[in-house]
Amino acid sequence: MDRDSLPRVPDTHGDVVDEKLFSDLYIRTSWVDAQVALDQIDKGKARGSRTAIYLRSVFQSHLETLGSSVQKHAGKVLFVAILVLSTFCVGLKSAQIHSKVHQLWIQEGGRLEAELSYTRKTIGEDESATHQMLIQSAHDPNASVLHPQALLAHLEVLLRATAVKVHLYDTEWGLRDMCNMPSTPSFEGTFLIEQILNHLIPCSIITPLDCFWEGSQLLGPETAVVLPGLNQRLLWTTLNPASVMQYMKEKMSDQKTGFDFDTVEQYMKRAAIGSGYMEKPCLNPLNPSCPDTAPNKNSTQPPDVGAILSGGCYGYAANYMHWPEQLIVGGAKKNRSGHLRKAQALQTVVQLLTEKEMFDQWLGTYKVHHLGWSQEKAAEVLNAWQRNFSREVEQLLRKQSRIAANYDIFVFSSAALDDILAKFSHPSAVSIVIGVAITVLYAFCTLLRWRDPVRGQSSVGVAGVLLMCFSTAAGLGLCALLGIVFNAASTQVVPFLALGLGVDHIFMLTAAYAESNRREQTKLILKKVGPSILFGACSTAGSFFAAAFIPVPALKVFCLQAAIVMCSNLAAAMLVFPAMISLDLRRRTAGRADIFCCCFPVWKEQPKVAPPVLPLNNNNGRGARHPKSCNNNRVPMPQPASQNPLLEQRSDKLGAGSSLASFSLANFAFKHYAPFLMRSWVKFLAVMGFLAALIFSLYASTRLQDGLDIIDLVPKHSNEHKFLDAQTRLFGFYSMFAVTQGNFEYPTQQQLLRDYHDAFVRVPHVIKNDNGGLPDFWLLLFRDWLSNLQRIFDEEIRDGRLTKECWFPNASSDAVLAYKLIVQTGHVDNPVDKGLVETNRLVQDGIINQRAFYNYLSAWATNDVFAYGASQGKLHPEPRQYYHQPNEYDLKIPKSLPLVYAQMPFYLHGLTDTSQIKTLIGHIRELSVKFEGFGLPNYPSGIPFIFWEQYMTLRSSLAMILACVFLAALVLVSLILLSVWAAVLVIISVLASLAQIFGAMTLLGIKLSAIPAVILILSVGMMLCFNVLISLGFMTSLGNRQRRVQLSMQMSLGPLVHGMLTSGVAVFMLSTSPFEFVIRHFCWLLLVVLCVGACNSLLVFPILLSMLGPEAELVPLEHPDRISTPSPVPVRSSKRSGKSYVVQGSRSSRGGCQKSHHYHNHKDVNDPSLTTITEEPQSWKSSNSSIQMPNNEWSAPLPNFAAYQGRETRSASYAAPPPAYHKAAQQQGPPPPPPPFPVAYPPELQSIVVQPEVTVETTHSDSNTTKVTATANIKVELVTPGRAMRSYNFTS
Repeated sequence: MDRDSLPRVPDTHGDVVDEKLFSDLYIRTSWVDAQVALDQIDKGKARGSRTAIYLRSVFQSHLETLGSSVQKHAGKVLFVAILVLSTFCVGLKSAQIHSKVHQLWIQEGGRLEAELSYTRKTIGEDESATHQMLIQSAHDPNASVLHPQALLAHLEVLLRATAVKVHLYDTEWGLRDMCNMPSTPSFEGTFLIEQILNHLIPCSIITPLDCFWEGSQLLGPETAVVLPGLNQRLLWTTLNPASVMQYMKEKMSDQKTGFDFDTVEQYMKRAAIGSGYMEKPCLNPLNPSCPDTAPNKNSTQPPDVGAILSGGCYGYAANYMHWPEQLIVGGAKKNRSGHLRKAQALQTVVQLLTEKEMFDQWLGTYKVHHLGWSQEKAAEVLNAWQRNFSREVEQLLRKQSRIAANYDIFVFSSAALDDILAKFSHPSAVSIVIGVAITVLYAFCTLLRWRDPVRGQSSVGVAGVLLMCFSTAAGLGLCALLGIVFNAASTQVVPFLALGLGVDHIFMLTAAYAESNRREQTKLILKKVGPSILFGACSTAGSFFAAAFIPVPALKVFCLQAAIVMCSNLAAAMLVFPAMISLDLRRRTAGRADIFCCCFPVWKEQPKVAPPVLPLNNNNGRGARHPKSCNNNRVPMPQPASQNPLLEQRSDKLGAGSSLASFSLANFAFKHYAPFLMRSWVKFLAVMGFLAALIFSLYASTRLQDGLDIIDLVPKHSNEHKFLDAQTRLFGFYSMFAVTQGNFEYPTQQQLLRDYHDAFVRVPHVIKNDNGGLPDFWLLLFRDWLSNLQRIFDEEIRDGRLTKECWFPNASSDAVLAYKLIVQTGHVDNPVDKGLVETNRLVQDGIINQRAFYNYLSAWATNDVFAYGASQGKLHPEPRQYYHQPNEYDLKIPKSLPLVYAQMPFYLHGLTDTSQIKTLIGHIRELSVKFEGFGLPNYPSGIPFIFWEQYMTLRSSLAMILACVFLAALVLVSLILLSVWAAVLVIISVLASLAQIFGAMTLLGIKLSAIPAVILILSVGMMLCFNVLISLGFMTSLGNRQRRVQLSMQMSLGPLVHGMLTSGVAVFMLSTSPFEFVIRHFCWLLLVVLCVGACNSLLVFPILLSMLGPEAELVPLEHPDRISTPSPVPVRSSKRSGKSYVVQGSRSSRGGCQKSHHYHNHKDVNDPSLTTITEEPQSWKSSNSSIQMPNNEWSAPLPNFAAYQGRETRSASYAAPPPAYHKAAQQQGPPPPPPPFPVAYPPELQSIVVQPEVTVETTHSDSNTTKVTATANIKVELVTPGRAMRSYNFTS
C-alpha cells in the first residue's frame, strides 16, 4: 500500500506533513482525537468499545488542556522547572553510599538480618575476625612450591610486610598494636617478669613457616628482651621458653619476690609452650643462625618440605595453635600414604583485632590519652595499616626481581575489599560525560534537517537530552533527600539506564513535533503521544516499584531509585520539554534556522512560480477586480507561498524531498518493513525461529546456576582479583562460627551443647584435626581445665596438703584454686560451703558442676587466659574477673552473669563455587533448625552466610516478585489498552522474552544472583514499554489486522529504534568500567535485554498481532479503512455584537467584512476536520463568501452558486475521495477560457464542494407590492490543510 492510497481529503497540494495529520484523523481516529471516534459511534457510523474510547478521550482532553497551559506559560514553566530540578540536585550532597558487603546483600526483615542484629546488639559488632592474607604461587601452574626456596621467598615478603608502620593522630602504630595475640596471666602488684612475659608473647600468624625454625623470625619481638643475670638477648629465634622459665625460677627462688612462678608454669604447660622453635628443622641447614638443636643442622640435604607440611603445622603453643594443612597449602596433591607430593600455593593469615576489640584494648591507655579515641578511629588505623601492608608487598615485588620472576604474591584484606566496593560505588564521571556526549551527538544528527533548517529539530532535541540528564540528577537528589542510600548498583547503572529510557520520551515527542506545523502545536503533541509516553513510563516505573519488595537492600534501593528517577524523567518530558517545544515554535514562526537561530537571518528559499488557477466566477468584470477589505483599501495579490518556508506549497514528491530527510523510519516502516513482515514465508520463519529460541531458552534455563562470586566485585587486573582467583581455585577457605544465644540454660544443657558441636563433624568442607575430629570449643576447654584442677586436688588431698577446712603451705597453687572452686555453692546469699569438699566434684562424668557453673567460669576466664582467648568463644556478658592468689584466704569467687552469646569457631575449605557453598549452608541450616527444635537457640555466622545466604531463597523470591510484576502489568496494561486480550498478548510476549533472557544468561555464563534479578525485573518494564507502544498503535488504527500492523509500525518504529539505540549507547558506556562485575552483570545483560526486546518487539510481536491481534477500538461501518466524514456542531453568530465565532475552523459574522488577523484569538482554528453546514437558521445570512489566508496570502471572492450548479455533480455522500480520484475528475471536461490576468488562487478552492438548492416564492399583495422569498439549502464540505484560516460570511 503506498502513500497515495491513504484516505485523505481531495488533493490539497499542501504540506506533506499536514496531509499525514488528515490521514491520522481518518485512520487513527481514537489516537488523534477520541472525541471524534465517540461522535462516530453516537451517530451510528461506527461501532467499537465506547468505554475504552471514552476513557481515552478523557486522557486526551486533560493532556490537551495541559499542553495549552504549558504553551501559554512556557517561560514560567521553564523557570519553575529549573528551580525545582536545581533544588533536588543539591540533595546529591547529602547522599549516603553503602559499600560494605553486609550492607548490600543481607535480606531485610529476614533471618540473617535478625541474626546479625542480635550479634551487633550483644557484642557490639558484626564481624568476629579480621584477617590480612597473603598467597604465594609459582608462575608456572604445573610447578610446585614445596621446596625451601619458595618458603624462604615467602618469609622475606612477610618480614618486610609485617614490619610496616602507620602514623595517625600523632601516634605510630605497628602490627603488635592491632594483632590478635594470646592473653597473659595477670598478677597483683607490679613485676618485671610480667612485663617481660607480655613483651615476649607474639602475634598469632597462621603460616606454613611455623613448621620450620624460620617461622620464629616473624614473632620478634622488635627489641630484644634482656633478663637480669642472663647474658642473652631474648628473641624467638633463640628463645627456649621452657629453659628460660626454669632458669628464672631457679635464679629468683632464693629472692623473696613473691612472684607466682607456678601460675606461669601451668600457663605454659596447658598451652604446650615448650622449646619454641629450637627443635624445628631449618629451611637452610647451613645458615649460621640455625640452632644446634635443629634436627637437620649442617645437613647437606634440603628438608622434605612436603613431608613436614603434611598434616599441618603447629605454632609456639602447640595445644592451641594447630594450622590445618588445607589452610596453609593450596592445590595439593598427595601420595598413597597421604603425604604432600605437590602443591601450587602457600597461604599466610595474619590475625588482627576487630574494630571494637582494638577500641577496647587501647581505651584509657596512655597511647591514646590525647585522642578522642573512638571505634571509628580504631577502624581507620586498622584500614590504614592493611593498606600499607599491601603497598609494601607491591613495592617489594617491584624491587626484588628474583622473587617476582618466579612467584606471584597476592595480598588481600577486608579493608581492601571495602576500599574496592567504596571506589566501585562512586559513579564514573568520565563515563557519564562520554555517554551524554554520544547521546547528544546522536540526537543532533538524527534530528537535523540540512535541506530545511527551519523545520529542523536538532536544537530542541539536544535540549531534551540535556533535560533528561538534569532530571536524572534531580531524581537521584530527591532519593538522597528521602534518605534512600546509594550503593554500587544504583550509582553505576541508574544514571545510564535513566538517560537511555528518558531519551525515548524525547524522540517520541520530537517525532510528533515533526508531523505538523500548526501554531497550537503543543496541545496536539501531548494529545497524541502523551498517553503513549505516560502509559509506557508508568509500566516501567510500576515494575520497578513492584520489584522494590525484594528484601535484599541492594536491589530494593536500586528499584526505588530507578522508579523515582523514571517518574522524574516522565514529569520533565510531559511538562518541561513541551515548554521547550513551545518556545521552539516561535523560532519556526519567525522562519529562523534550527542551528544558531539568533545568528542567521530569516531562512528563505528561492521563489517558486505557482501554476495559474482559473477564476471560478463567471462574471469576468467582477472577478478581475482586486478584492477589497473593509476599509476599501486594495488587498495585495497573494505572495508565492514558497517565500515563507512555514507556508510553502509543495507537491507530494517535491515536498517530501525538500522538507523531510532522505530516509525516514516511518516511511521505511510503512512502505517496506511492515509489508515485508506480512509476507507468509516471513511469518513462518519468524514464528518457527521464535519457538525454537523459546524452547532452547527454556532448556538452557534449567542449567542456569546461582552465584555472584566475590571475585567479580574487584577489578579484573588488580592484585585483589588475582588473590581471590587463587584463593577460590586453590583454597576455598572461609571461617565461620556457630553462635548460641540467650534464653538457654547453659549449666544444665552442657550435653546438648557438646552434641551440637559434635554434629559439625558430619558437615562437609569443615576442617578436622589430626584425629579426624573437631578442635575443642570453649566449653570443652573449660571442662578440661577444671578436670585438671580436680586431678591435682585429688592428688594433694591424698598427700595431706589440704584438708576439709584449709590448705597447707606446701599445697600447690592449682590445688588451692581447686579447693576454692569446690566450696562454691552457686548461691549469692550463701556462696561458700566447706562441707562440699568431701562430696562435690568440679566435673562429674564430663559435666561441669551445674550449681557453681558461673563461679567456675569467672575463675577460668581470668586464670586460663590463653585457653580462653584461643577458644574464640567471645562469651557475653564477659565473665567477671577473679585473680587467684594462693596466700589469699577469701574463698568467695564472684559469679558471672548468665550467658546470652557464645560461639564455636570452624574453618571451611574447598568451597570453590556457589553450588558447594549453597550445599554447605543447607546442611548447616538444617543442623541449626534441628537443634533449635531441641531447645538450643543458635545460628551460624560468617562470610559464606552474609554473602551467599541470599541464594537460598533467591529463586523463590524472584518467582514471587515476577508473579507480582506480571499481575500488576496485566492489570495496568489492560487499563492502558482497555483490552484484556491485548494485555494477555503483551504479557505472553514479555514472558517469552524473559525466558530467552534466561537462556542467554546461561550461554554467556552469567549466573543468577540479586543483580541479574534486578535486570530481569527491569527487562519486564522495558519490554512492556516497547509492546505497549506497538499495541496502542495497533488498537487505535482502522482496518484489518495487517493494515493496522502497518500503521502501528509506521507510528512506533522510529521512536523505538531511536530509543533502543540511545539506550544501547548508554549501556555500552558501562563497558568502560574496570570492574568485571559491572561489565558482566550490567553491560552484557542489559545489552541482551535490549537485543531480545528489539527482536521480539519489532519482529515477532507485530506478526503475533497480525495473526491473533484484538479488534480495533473503532470499526467504521461505511468505509473499511477510514471513518466517515465527521460533522462538528455549528455555532451561531451574534446579531447584536456583529462578532464572529469559530467552531471547527469556521467563522461566521453578521457583517461582510473580516480582518485576517482575528484568527490569532481563537485556539481551534486549525483543528483538522470536515465542515458540514446543513439547513442553517435564518441568522446565517450572507450575500457573498470568502476564504481568507493568514498574512493576506490569498483573498478572493467565492464564486456564486449558479456557476457551480452545472459543474458539480458528485454525490454529497462521499465528500473526501482519494486523491487519485479527484485528480482524474479535475482532468475531465473542456479547458475553461483563460483569465484576463493570472490569479494565484489557493488550492483550497479545489477542495470545496457546493451543492445549492434554491427555491423562490413570489407573492403579490393588494398594494401592488411584490414580496419575494428565497430559501437556499446549501451543503458545503471541505477539509482544511491546516495552515489556512477560513471565514464564511453570508448576508441576505
